[in-house]
Amino acid sequence: MTTTPPPTLNLTDADAEAAGRVAAQLRGASPLGVAFSGGVDSSLLLALAVRFLGADEVVAVLGVSPSLAADERVAAHDVAAFIGARVVEVRTRESELPAYRANGPDRCYHCKDELFTRISDEVVTAHGLAAIAYGENADDVRRPDRPGSRAAEEHRVLRPLAAAGLDKAAVRRIARAMGLPSADKPAAPCLASRVPHFEEVSPEKLAQVEQAEKALRELGFSDFRVRHHGDVARIEVPVAEIARVVSDTAREGVLAAVKAAGFRMVAVDLAGIRSGAFTLPLVGGAGGCRD
Repeated sequence: MTTTPPPTLNLTDADAEAAGRVAAQLRGASPLGVAFSGGVDSSLLLALAVRFLGADEVVAVLGVSPSLAADERVAAHDVAAFIGARVVEVRTRESELPAYRANGPDRCYHCKDELFTRISDEVVTAHGLAAIAYGENADDVRRPDRPGSRAAEEHRVLRPLAAAGLDKAAVRRIARAMGLPSADKPAAPCLASRVPHFEEVSPEKLAQVEQAEKALRELGFSDFRVRHHGDVARIEVPVAEIARVVSDTAREGVLAAVKAAGFRMVAVDLAGIRSGAFTLPLVGGAGGCRD
């Protein structure tokens, strides 16, 4: 196995060295399972694993549950096909766990614990895997709202991007150099992240959010969240997009589409889109981080 990417990749010296460090992390880890979502982090990890280990030595493992939007599931398969990786789906049952449904700030821990447990029980032996890895990056390590990281540690899941020091910007640069379709894909956390903490996560709420977000996507919006507040849907978009959402040409369509998902009222958050908006204030963060 090489420790630097082939010269056909147009990388800066720093990014080439970073990709080489990822390769070093993967040495001896094949056959490898990659916990895969189709987002840019797991896509880059999967692509580098295929590049350095070979497609026959890598399996993309996609967790499927009501918290994964159908569009995201299809998109993940498309990205894996572009990379040339096999995909194995595992049905996760986090929605049956009382601690997950209770939706505390540690909800992601229970979700990831369920995913890694299912992978260990259903995929590792069946495919003879030597290790499992997932796409945590160096920026994620510094954030206090990532309880899923604890589940990864408990299950001894590898984190090659973080270990190699790749932050989000580096991940996107290398993904672009590799031509990955998800290189500039906005962050798309699971649908459960749209429900305020301590309000129960239910399949019905997730279905409402999925329907509303699908409708907004069909209206031409690409980076947004529909937060579930009972009868009220609170839409978050980048600040530069707020005027578009409430414009005469878009407002009626947005209102009708979101109401059709079962919401009675629709609000637009003037603060714009915020990653970790529900979790960060509860764990010592400001709730204003982006991507």
